[in-house]
Amino acid sequence: MEKPFTIFIVEDDPWYGQLLHYHLSLNEEDTVMLWNNGQECLNNMHLQPDVVTIDFSLPDISGDKLLARLRQRWPEIPVIIISAQSKITTAIELLKAGATEYLVKDDNTKDLLWNTIQKLRETSSLRERVKSLEEQLQSKYEFSKILKGHSAAIEGMFGLMEKAAQTPINVSITGETGTGKELVAKAIHMKSGRHKKPFVAVNMAAIPAELLESELFGHEKGAFTSAVARKIGKFEEANGGTLFLDEIGDLHPAIQAKLLRVLQERELQRVGGNGHIRLDVRLITATHKNLAAEVKNGNFREDLYYRVIGLPLALPPLRDRGNDVLFLAKHFVDEFCHEYHKAPLALHPAAQEKLQAYPYPGNVRELKTVVELATVLSNGLEIQPDDIVFAPAGHEAGFLDSEKTLREYTRVIVRHYLDKYQDSVPVVAQKLDVGKSTIYKMIQDGEV
Repeated sequence: MEKPFTIFIVEDDPWYGQLLHYHLSLNEEDTVMLWNNGQECLNNMHLQPDVVTIDFSLPDISGDKLLARLRQRWPEIPVIIISAQSKITTAIELLKAGATEYLVKDDNTKDLLWNTIQKLRETSSLRERVKSLEEQLQSKYEFSKILKGHSAAIEGMFGLMEKAAQTPINVSITGETGTGKELVAKAIHMKSGRHKKPFVAVNMAAIPAELLESELFGHEKGAFTSAVARKIGKFEEANGGTLFLDEIGDLHPAIQAKLLRVLQERELQRVGGNGHIRLDVRLITATHKNLAAEVKNGNFREDLYYRVIGLPLALPPLRDRGNDVLFLAKHFVDEFCHEYHKAPLALHPAAQEKLQAYPYPGNVRELKTVVELATVLSNGLEIQPDDIVFAPAGHEAGFLDSEKTLREYTRVIVRHYLDKYQDSVPVVAQKLDVGKSTIYKMIQDGEV
């Protein structure tokens, strides 16, 4: 049950205290408690008030001393001072000492107090909402939700990811395309002490070599012809948080030297700049390459290798995860049935065998795409073997890495079957278990 908004009134004047108590109690959702002196307030702080109002002149302890004790022990609780003194200097001193508000006793005090508490209530509600959202976000990145499965290979990863999250050590993630390297990197960030700071991801292979230095380290206006304004680099964007450098094995040798210097000095200079910018960045890198082999072959600096290797995490390919294939497939089926408003589907035993027999060069990403298409193609209450369509022969290298839409993937698959069966629409419709009219319409619309 949600805790009511609780207000403490500390007032030694019985009449004035009852006046404030009555006025604030008009909001029946609030709990208002009246204390006659400072010690009574301190003795009852275990009740966790949301705001405390104190009279500046109390019989046992002065308002400024009570304020100091409240600030020291419960710094998050707002304190409102109510005083007969109208001296500006006194108000300024108390506000500097941590008072949230200073109100002078007069005919308007009770209304001003009401309005102040309403604002504090809104702030408190917003703070609780933010806290709830943060908790939800943290829960979203639970390791078992990121890496779904029960194989020994995956269970072993959770312990290493936990160690990575608890320390500031650099992390290097290796694994084939589609194993979830960026998801793991973000989960480690979200479980670390840096989770409130930025997580910045950069795909090194996707940025031309001539632009990479500016992208990572930023540049000053006029640093080169097209530098019409200052640019903040990815390192600065990630300051205080985590920088994820994906496909670091593809990093140009010239940039490797500059990256090494930044990691050693923990500072950088923007391109064309003279100032040094201090950095506090946790580095996580990923690659599908064998960096040790790249060092041996002279493609990757050895000194940089030892800087970035940190705690190595080797994500297993899906083909080495045993029954995780079926576990993930059933999860994706449920997910897509919900998304596409279809009745729940089961996997036919023969379909399960077909899924388990495939090597999945595209790993989890490929399995998800295959299951999505099977969910769409299926009729009845079960996904049949024919609903499961893998990458056409000769297309494995790039079929799933191109990140097409489902409709685009469907066109490729239908075109493949039409080529395979000499444009026989009845045969293709039978093989794909779809209506002939669907194939004819795609041909008529020029989609295949």
